[in-house]
Amino acid sequence: MLLEVDEITKRYRKNAAPANDGMSLSVESGQVYGLLGHNGAGKTTLVNQIVGLLKPDAGSIRISGHDVVADPGYARKACSIQPQAEVPITGLTPRQAIETLGRLRGGDAVQVRARADRLIEALALTEWAATDGAQLSVGVKRLVSFCMAAVVPGRLVMLDEPTNDVDPVRRRLLWAQVRSLADEGAAVLLVTHNVIEAERSVDRLAVLDHGRVLAEGTPAELKAATADDLRLELVLDPDSPVIETPQFTGPHVCTGNRIVATVPERFAGQAALWAQDLRRTGRIEEFSLAPATLEDAYVALVEATSADSTSEETDVRAA
Repeated sequence: MLLEVDEITKRYRKNAAPANDGMSLSVESGQVYGLLGHNGAGKTTLVNQIVGLLKPDAGSIRISGHDVVADPGYARKACSIQPQAEVPITGLTPRQAIETLGRLRGGDAVQVRARADRLIEALALTEWAATDGAQLSVGVKRLVSFCMAAVVPGRLVMLDEPTNDVDPVRRRLLWAQVRSLADEGAAVLLVTHNVIEAERSVDRLAVLDHGRVLAEGTPAELKAATADDLRLELVLDPDSPVIETPQFTGPHVCTGNRIVATVPERFAGQAALWAQDLRRTGRIEEFSLAPATLEDAYVALVEATSADSTSEETDVRAA
């Protein structure tokens, strides 16, 4: 096992809630492993401890069997990272920034240049390759940051929200390069809150919430919990009144003019008739009813955990 995280706990202040609360996971070489969770779930905090930028309050982290809590310098040699924050490259062109990082990581000049050329071409960055970093869009800078992590990849490559601000076409190109890193033998630890992209791109993943691992497994294993559910998605008419979801629907999420709800399979007919009636009366523009996705499994996990926490608090108060 290349990366082993065991019962990691981290608090930023003494009496604060833990950012990481007994987290454990492991990642193999050749594997894309996702950390999936909302903002504040503890993803970036964990990454910063793995690479040695933060020291955990408790627990252990090993890379290739080496204790990187005791020796964070080893982690910096073994890992390459694309941080969540923007990498400053003002005064450098993308090609210069990528090649400079490759040389700093010990790469041969000729090999680094060739690898930089391949990455620039693969991500359709050629037109900006000689442009000063100050003139680049946020999305292009994000792609350059990925290339800086991938030009001489460590045994563990950590990507923190790599697709933020990247256009849809280049997102697809980027995911192909992420897969390529794993296929060439690296372990890839991918931090994301984009559930749809995670489902398509990772071999295994951990669902995080409030610093804890709620569930871990392949996308198919995590979706098994909602195997008997369907996904009902409604696109609302902007001028329609608020729509109350029926009792037969499960957890639902409202985003903009869309409502996504889970529906037990036995209520599929009722759900379809209800949605058709909404469309016929002009309250929604369209709807779809399909098998549940990883996003639905994620929402169900977080909702169940939230309900359990509320129940525990009520029990304590009653006692």
